[in-house]
Order: sequence, then structure tokens, then C-alpha cells
Amino acid sequence: MEVILAKHAGFCFGVKRATHLAFDAAGKGGDTYTLGPIIHSPQVVQRLEEMGVKSVEDVSEIKNGSTVIIRSHGVAAEELEAAVRADLAIVDATCPFVKKAQEHVAMLSKEGYDVVVVGDAVHPEVQGIVSYATGRVYVVSSGKDVERLPRMAKMGVVAQTTQSFEHLNEVVAACLARGGETRVYNTICDATAVRQEETKKLAGEVDCMIVIGGFNSANTKRLAQICRELLPRTHHIETAGQIDPAWFEGVQRVGVTAGASTPKWLIDEVTERISAIDKDKIG
Repeated sequence: MEVILAKHAGFCFGVKRATHLAFDAAGKGGDTYTLGPIIHSPQVVQRLEEMGVKSVEDVSEIKNGSTVIIRSHGVAAEELEAAVRADLAIVDATCPFVKKAQEHVAMLSKEGYDVVVVGDAVHPEVQGIVSYATGRVYVVSSGKDVERLPRMAKMGVVAQTTQSFEHLNEVVAACLARGGETRVYNTICDATAVRQEETKKLAGEVDCMIVIGGFNSANTKRLAQICRELLPRTHHIETAGQIDPAWFEGVQRVGVTAGASTPKWLIDEVTERISAIDKDKIG
């Protein structure tokens, strides 16, 4: 059984940067916290906890004089302001692509645009991006959602960094159809687009796909969705221990990809487990 690993599986630039900053801060000792999970990988969060880094949901839970790490997805503007007021040592691990989306929203609001954010309203990245608007702001996930919005003379559009270009294009087309001025910033991360295109190609060449990443990871769930649309024999897992040998019955080629929050050591464990299953079958 041939195992084919996607070239760009695993950590993207922003996540790699965030984890390096987090582990570096943890290694310095002292009371260290993250506002929410540093990335959407429970296994990475657990390793940081083992080093004494606590994940909390509110600045009020952090002791004075401590260090707070801002997660890769960013936080709401008011949370960052609260951390500054509390005189905490701030390590800002916000992904630069997310930071750019936040800046675009703030600028659009300042210039009198109503802002439309393409994404998942309950995702922490989107909640953070929305908080930088000082005027009207709406979160949509499709062109249909746009049809339900009030009339706007000036619309500014940005996207959650892990959205697909198809979703962004659909929303922009719906905004243009409503008339008025529409200003668009493509804030989708290149790494997301590369992984999605690579995954589409790989899913069309194998008998089974394994997608590795946090069940709470938006970009990993999107990869799994893309695979299932092309190949129903797709399995989304977090760890090698979740693999069922029965998945590979009659399979000649297995494709493996991973979300942008998935560390290399988890990917290695999965590919080793698949290879071990194959050897057992042969034996």
C-alpha cells in the first residue's frame, strides 16, 4: 500500500511562528497564559500546559505581572486593550494575515464603509476581526446571506483567512449585484489556498484520504470537506490512535494531508501507523 503525503501538510507560517513564540515564552518560566488555545491543536495546547502555560478565556483570569500570549487567531480589540490596562507582558502571536484582516476592517470602518466579513461567525478569528469595526459589520457565509442584509451605499468586504476563494467570490458577486460601491480585500491566506488545491489533486489520485488536524480547526475541517466531495472514503482524525485498520481494506494508495495547525510529529505518527498496518496485512 502506497502512502502519499501532501507536500504542504501541516504547519503554515503563521502557526509555526505562533508555536515558536509560545514555546519560547514557556521556556522562560514565570506565570504564562494564552487567551484561548494558541492554535487549534489540542495536542499542542496540552504540551504547553505541561510546560505550565495555562489557557484562559478572559484577561480577568490572569494574575498581575504575568505573561499573556495572544493566540494565532488573534483576539478581540477590547481583550487586547484589557491586557494592556492590566499591565501584562504581551507576546503577540497573532498570525500576520489575521492582523492584516483586522487592520482592513478598522480602516474600512473609519472611511465610512459598512463591513462584510466572509466566514464563520462563531470562529474566534472572525469574532476578533469583527471587533475592529467601529460601524456596521456583518458576517456572512454565502451569497444567500448577503441577500438578507440591509441596503448599503458603501460595502467593504474581507474574508476569514481560511475561507475558500469560491466562497469569497460568491459573496463578492452578491454584493456587486446589490449596487453601490463595493471595496474588496482578499485576506485569504495563500497557505490555505495551496493546501486546498493540493488536497483536491491528491484526493483524485488515491483510494482513501486521511486528514489530520484538530476537530475544532476550521481549515482542517474544510480540507476534510473538500476530500469527501471528491472521495467519500475520507477520514478526519486528530491522532494515530484514532485510525481503524478496516479503512484500508482493498486500498492501494492512501493520501495523507493535514491542517495548518497540525504539528509534524502528529503527521509522522499517522504515516508510521498506516505503514505498520500495511506490514501487518502483508505478514
